[in-house]
Amino acid sequence: MLDRTTSITLVLVLGIAMVLAALNQMAPVGSPFHVPTYVIALAGKYLSFAMLALAVDLVWGFAGILSLGHAAFFALGGYAMGMYLMRQIGTRGVYGNPELPDFMVFLGWKELPWFWHGFEWFGFAMLMVVLVPGMLALVFGWLAFRSRVTGVYLSIITQALTYALLLAFFRNDMGFGGNNGLTDFKDILGFSVQADSTRSALMVISALLLAAQLLLARFVVTSRFGKVLIAVRDTEARTRFLGYRPESYKLVVWVLSAVMAGIGGALYVPQVGIINPSEFSPANSIEAVIWVAVGGRGTLSGAIIGAVLVNFGKTWFTGALPELWLYALGAMFILVTLFLPKGVMGLFSALKRKPKRESAEAKEALP
Repeated sequence: MLDRTTSITLVLVLGIAMVLAALNQMAPVGSPFHVPTYVIALAGKYLSFAMLALAVDLVWGFAGILSLGHAAFFALGGYAMGMYLMRQIGTRGVYGNPELPDFMVFLGWKELPWFWHGFEWFGFAMLMVVLVPGMLALVFGWLAFRSRVTGVYLSIITQALTYALLLAFFRNDMGFGGNNGLTDFKDILGFSVQADSTRSALMVISALLLAAQLLLARFVVTSRFGKVLIAVRDTEARTRFLGYRPESYKLVVWVLSAVMAGIGGALYVPQVGIINPSEFSPANSIEAVIWVAVGGRGTLSGAIIGAVLVNFGKTWFTGALPELWLYALGAMFILVTLFLPKGVMGLFSALKRKPKRESAEAKEALP
């Protein structure tokens, strides 16, 4: 059985996505009920970010692993999708070369690098969306958790990981577009990525996959595995003394979280239209942690709410007061830390408990 909060979150995510898509496709342009395509694209981006936030909450909220490098997994999933989209351009590129993406022609590449082969097939690309972030997380996690690196030291290492990838992907000789990244996408599975119907479909698919990830995460944290994971978070030494191997539990949830973030990145790219090394920026990982803190760490649903709220605020601030956005983000994090330590979900819980407490006090006051 799902708890009430998860059920409401699922209904809101799926319901709002379906309504937005229907109004975009069915309501005529000029109608007060018509939803513009740019709103659909924004909603799809927010849903992709919500997957990243959910992935961070899974490891931070339930395993006690404060990751400052989850943007790396998100970006790797995005690059896998971007490589597939680049292979679909064919002769429609600026240089008309069916074998090489435009940036490779411009840089003087003579043949396609070996690691680009296979990305002309959608199935292979989706496999890489899962495998590349998952394998990186497996290797990194095995080395870090086996060495019992914890706390702030682990956070610093995760940030160093994403920064190292940022520097590597900036290089032109890496074969990923350098500073400009991958862009100018045309089709996905034969459908134009610029078409309104495709954008609506991608947004709905993002909502469905976010709902699936939320259900999976809820299943994990409420299972026996999840109970041990919470014990590791709270008292790792005692859990180890009882015969469990905390590093194994951490590794499993760490890899799962990385795969979830990679899927979010893969859905982000066709909806935004570009992927470049800036997605590896450590600041993006820190923002994801802020989303989780604002929504409520260790609540799962709160991570989704926090990602949507903060990014909606970012969209509004960067349009109305662009020079104040970073100050607003910092102020938001400070205010939440001071006055809402359990985030928005904690506030909802407190408001829900207040009438019950008042009712109980009134009953006790009766003669």
